[in-house]
Amino acid sequence: MLRIGLFIATNIAIMAILSITFSLLGLEGVLAQNGVDLNLTALLIYSSIIGFSGSFISLLMSKWLAKRSMGVNVITTPNTPTEKWLIDLVKKQSAMANIGMPEVGIFDSPSPNAFATGFSKNSSLVAVSTGLLQHMTQQEVEAVMAHEISHVANGDMVTLTLVQGVVNTFVVFFSRVIGHAVDRIVFKVERGHGPAYYIVSIVAQLVLGILASAIVMWFSRYREFRADEGGANIAGKQNMIAALERLKGDSQPDMPEEMAAFAINAGKVSKLFSSHPPLDERIAALRNAK
Repeated sequence: MLRIGLFIATNIAIMAILSITFSLLGLEGVLAQNGVDLNLTALLIYSSIIGFSGSFISLLMSKWLAKRSMGVNVITTPNTPTEKWLIDLVKKQSAMANIGMPEVGIFDSPSPNAFATGFSKNSSLVAVSTGLLQHMTQQEVEAVMAHEISHVANGDMVTLTLVQGVVNTFVVFFSRVIGHAVDRIVFKVERGHGPAYYIVSIVAQLVLGILASAIVMWFSRYREFRADEGGANIAGKQNMIAALERLKGDSQPDMPEEMAAFAINAGKVSKLFSSHPPLDERIAALRNAK
């Protein structure tokens, strides 16, 4: 739950900063051919640079941002039996999934939840809430952790980054086309770009970025079923179903919406912009799986 919303929010912010910086440096001059027509080839290259830069910077920052925003206490030396059990569990499951040992952390939250993040399979973080450890059985916790380990093993964050990069590219591309059109048609600018171009482009980029996040969320929902399947393979199908059933009783998770990404329970948001499928659908998919 924590990661996708944070990833998208960071990504939009970084793209906006890059766009403004490029504008101030005069780099958008390459977008006007002979001072009149928009150079679509140059625009596409420019859009790709901004789009993928924002996406990959967000990926590299994801683990640090998750720790900071959620107050994750990374376990370096286990101080309690629970911490030792959790470290041993993640070590066993990561070996089964053939990935490097992730950092393991606990964050203070009464809501049962967990998330995974990181820029590669061998440099990741998995964290659980205090509420999850308190209210779930060991078998259910094992299933939740297996679900998060599966996200890492499936390379979901890297794949999400590539999807986001493509989406970003088209957001920047079409925002500049809109800005160019307003500049020429509404304000009658004949050569170069007037102030309206830059203002409209940035506003359009922010609006299109929010709308385009629906595509990324659709991808997240699709990958969530795969993570459930992977969790069932590692921890057992019935344990995975039991963990999801337990989560149905938690109707108000306290994770901020901007962090709703690769957590086990994403809360109630509109379906179009939801990072997770409904729990009933996930449970049904597992029960119907061979």
